[in-house]
Amino acid sequence: MTIRTAKNSAKGRGLGDLNALGFAKLPSETRVVVAMSGGVDSSVTAALLHEQGFDVIGITLQLYDHGVAVQTKGACCAGADVHDARRVAARIGIPHYVLDYEKRFKERVIDDFADSYARGETPIPCIKCNQNIKFNDLLDMARDLDAGALVTGHYVQRINGRSGPELHRGYDNLKDQSYFLFATTKKQLDFLHFPLGGMAKDETRAHAKRLGVPIARKPESQDICFVPSGSYSNLINQLRPEAKKPGNIVDVLGNTLGTHQGIIGFTVGQRRGLGISTGEPQYVLKIRLDSNEVVIGPKSALLKNSFMVDEINWLGEGDKPANGMNVEVKIRSASEPVDAKIVELDTGGIEVSPKDPISSVAPGQACVFYQGRRVLGGGWISRG
Repeated sequence: MTIRTAKNSAKGRGLGDLNALGFAKLPSETRVVVAMSGGVDSSVTAALLHEQGFDVIGITLQLYDHGVAVQTKGACCAGADVHDARRVAARIGIPHYVLDYEKRFKERVIDDFADSYARGETPIPCIKCNQNIKFNDLLDMARDLDAGALVTGHYVQRINGRSGPELHRGYDNLKDQSYFLFATTKKQLDFLHFPLGGMAKDETRAHAKRLGVPIARKPESQDICFVPSGSYSNLINQLRPEAKKPGNIVDVLGNTLGTHQGIIGFTVGQRRGLGISTGEPQYVLKIRLDSNEVVIGPKSALLKNSFMVDEINWLGEGDKPANGMNVEVKIRSASEPVDAKIVELDTGGIEVSPKDPISSVAPGQACVFYQGRRVLGGGWISRG
């Protein structure tokens, strides 16, 4: 199995002949639990570890029934993924279990998503799922099974540093998923491993083909798993009908320019669907929950010289960042980190001051701190 790390060459030397996950024992003596979502990445992870001789157990979480989630008739959209995970496990010859986590997923992820949108925020449920389900409950399950590690197919790297394991960006910048894992705690990182972090996606698919993984050509999903249609507002209308309350669309001076049918249809930075004509493009600048107003203005008004981040998870040295620390930050998964300074506040939150103003800073989104390729942690953008 080829695993590329920050210390390996670009050609991808492995971590060692004894145990690719770094344990001081034979792979056959190392039990690992692989979180199998039914996708190519987690399937290849399980197949590669099994090929090398690890004692692999695959676990798939049954997280939601889409028909129940949106209160409409229909089969469970997650069923096909569960079936695919079963097929892969059978093909490579490993034990496989499906755990029913629907109730806790609805409470901790779907309900949180709906409540956040109803507050005029722009949530990221994938981070909440990793934080509250996969790297919490599933990690406990792996320990109960006497496993030495919980392994996932994320494109991030776990690298041993001076003070213990560190979280780093994936080798493939286009597939790097470190933004979505900023809430991983130091204690969780001790138990987690990410074998695909040193690979590019085409390498993963090549392994899938070589190993005969039956879903080698399965396309990647681009939508939130419980919103396969991509229509967030339709879901919120079903789950929180009281949030669909008409209000005004105003400019920065408070002048009424039009009306809306509910703040759940808007997010900071949005341009399309405003229904307002002022002679120049208008963007959503702010959502005022107290007055139920959507504030719009020119693109230049989206730029922020500073913003606040709460619920900080710190993965850098020590227990918290040094005041005035220079870092790089990302406020969207697809963007590249930009230079910024962070200052801890008396409230426990952090003020982020980018070197150059950042556009479309949306409450509810994550702000992740980096130092080079290392993930230092992050938090949630607040209204400030």
